[in-house]
Amino acid sequence: MAACSRGLAWPPFDLTTAKGAAPWPHRPAPRRRAAIRCCCAGPDHEPRRRLSRAAAAGPERAEEWRVDGNKPSAAAPGRRRASLTAMPPLPFPAPRRQFKQQDFYPRCTQRGPAPQSRDTPPKRDTGIASEKEWGINLLDEAVKESGTNEDGSTWYRESGEDPGENGFRCRWARMGGQSHDGSTEWKETWWEKSDWTGYKELGAEKSGKNAEGDSWWEKWKEVLYQDEWSNLARIERSAEKQAKSGAENAGWYEKWWEKYDAKGWTEKGAHKYGRLNEQSWWERWGEHYDGRGFVLKWTDKWAETDLGTKWGDKWEEKFFAGIGSRQGETWHVSPGGERWSRTWGEEHFGNGKVHKYGKSTTGESWDLVVDEETYYEAEPHYGWADVVGDSTQLLSIQPLERPPGVFPNIDFSSAPPPKDDPPGMPPSTPLE
Repeated sequence: MAACSRGLAWPPFDLTTAKGAAPWPHRPAPRRRAAIRCCCAGPDHEPRRRLSRAAAAGPERAEEWRVDGNKPSAAAPGRRRASLTAMPPLPFPAPRRQFKQQDFYPRCTQRGPAPQSRDTPPKRDTGIASEKEWGINLLDEAVKESGTNEDGSTWYRESGEDPGENGFRCRWARMGGQSHDGSTEWKETWWEKSDWTGYKELGAEKSGKNAEGDSWWEKWKEVLYQDEWSNLARIERSAEKQAKSGAENAGWYEKWWEKYDAKGWTEKGAHKYGRLNEQSWWERWGEHYDGRGFVLKWTDKWAETDLGTKWGDKWEEKFFAGIGSRQGETWHVSPGGERWSRTWGEEHFGNGKVHKYGKSTTGESWDLVVDEETYYEAEPHYGWADVVGDSTQLLSIQPLERPPGVFPNIDFSSAPPPKDDPPGMPPSTPLE
């Protein structure tokens, strides 16, 4: 929605995915690829599995997952590229009616202009927005005002500052509005927090609904703090988004997070869920870099229908100094409970030799050692230097001035945080 001197203009609500998008969106493409190549020179390689549309020995169903290149007889010499074919696109249907500009275009009262809001339904698979995209702009003074437009719609705007212990300060702003009958509504909140320990936080939250019953919610936050045990500066960014259709049993939810420290330790991940009538799907993925050369990546995706059909795919890779492993599984369960699966694995020895093995429930199996180059990303494509450069507003937050002789109270009574050992692969797909 937008606001101007004339009033408010509501955008049409759209729960549809991008044209041609699958219900399991892929991670955004990296801006810069930082890869380690072991053994011989060669083109970049992405350790994802490609699933074909033709089955080798799985159930004869259109929606099941297929694999090429796992069996020794099918594998081409040299490297093997692999990726994942998602389930068919399941876009949300268009709303029965879209708002026109004149449907909600009132005039502001003379008390003041209506607050500007960019409140629109969040888009799927867009990751964590930047500071510039949110455009948070807090006032230096307390404000509390509201207004009623000629058509009966209302708006409000508030801002203030809340103090706390240890030099804590929270500056905030709230704004919102609704139509005369309450069927259309939007809210947005901005805040920044700081204290004497060096903690800084910048965040925003917004929500809305329209007359069709569609609703949405989104929260974004980035934090700077000094780790109490390592004394290293850390920056964490996160985003949560959800949207729900008022016309059908359809909706989605996403949670994204990124964590960085000044020595190169990095952790990234996402949890996603979606539903369209009788079909549901999930996705979880994570990346962990310890800053000393170790890397762990994993992905787990699965889907199911109300009729009992379930299918999914997962993989994991671990590498350090050119030595590591990859493993994964593709599986399918029919409504009658019949299960098919294919598991595979690779052991990379760092000397140009790779041990490949695998089997399936239909009797397939392979176990061999081949000459093959090893590729993996030893560093994140977006790291500490990048996040510092993109967090200028967070870093510019000014805490309260600390009086002479007063020091921040830091609690060391709690146990130290667990070591940054990479987590294991998440539990297998939900097959009760």
